[in-house]
Amino acid sequence: MFFKRPFFFGDFLEIAMQVTNIDGSDLDSDSVAHEEFRMILTGGKYYGTCTKLRPYCIPIVLMPHNNLLPEGRLYQVEYAMEAIGNAGTAIGILAKDGVVLVGEKKVTSKLLQTSTSTEKMYKIDDHVACAVAGIMSDANILINTARVQAQRYTYAYQEPMPVEQLVQSLCDTKQGYTQFGGLRPFGVSFLFAGWDKNFGFQLYMSDPSGNYGGWKAGAIGANNQAAQSMLKQDYKDEITREEAVQLALKVLSKTMDSTSLTSDKLELAEVFLLPSGEVKYQVRSPDSLSKLLVKFGVTQAPAEAS
Repeated sequence: MFFKRPFFFGDFLEIAMQVTNIDGSDLDSDSVAHEEFRMILTGGKYYGTCTKLRPYCIPIVLMPHNNLLPEGRLYQVEYAMEAIGNAGTAIGILAKDGVVLVGEKKVTSKLLQTSTSTEKMYKIDDHVACAVAGIMSDANILINTARVQAQRYTYAYQEPMPVEQLVQSLCDTKQGYTQFGGLRPFGVSFLFAGWDKNFGFQLYMSDPSGNYGGWKAGAIGANNQAAQSMLKQDYKDEITREEAVQLALKVLSKTMDSTSLTSDKLELAEVFLLPSGEVKYQVRSPDSLSKLLVKFGVTQAPAEAS
């Protein structure tokens, strides 16, 4: 059995099917001629079943084509953005003496074992780190790709890879998954924080389409629009790293879904320079986060036992 002449119309896929003999000739048109049907696009796959060509027909599952619609939209990219919108919020702020990344950890069940490693923050190279929001399995693939690219550059040129060049290389990979049929975009957005000798401290944001841009402050994940509005109002130039931490915690406490912000619900990482000139990536411990939340008035200090 052969499937011929695929046609794509917006959300629908219309296929004309023709059943042929082994020698290539068409079967009797009275018994099994052409059967045209529509299949609705759901969940990133086309599902359809032919019923009139029994016993020659079987259920069909086709991977989607990432076609541009007449109004210029890419549905697959929009679906990926929806997955990111359900993830925990991540905020990045560029300061004059470093970059601050803060992420909300969503606890889906009390039965889950608490992870000892970070879930939202990842180190790519000694001078670059990132915060993620979206499908973590997709993020792991891209993070490993970025790490390999950074190490190849260092091996070839004996110096760290420029931050923007690394971001652009990874986004080129993401863009390819929006253009070719049979592939789906990566359902994850990134906030990249880093330092290089060319442009100093930098903060970049990228989305599933492969677009990226440099930002002074940005937010991804759930409630990112509300967080972005607050950052736009409260961010100021020449902000220090400590002030950036305070602003990030303030914004996250007001935009996250949880009623209270505690150290077990967030992660905080910083990229800054040591006095020796070495780039340092540091993730704050839960005890340190608890002290910061009390210091900046985000949460109340625990009452001392009498």
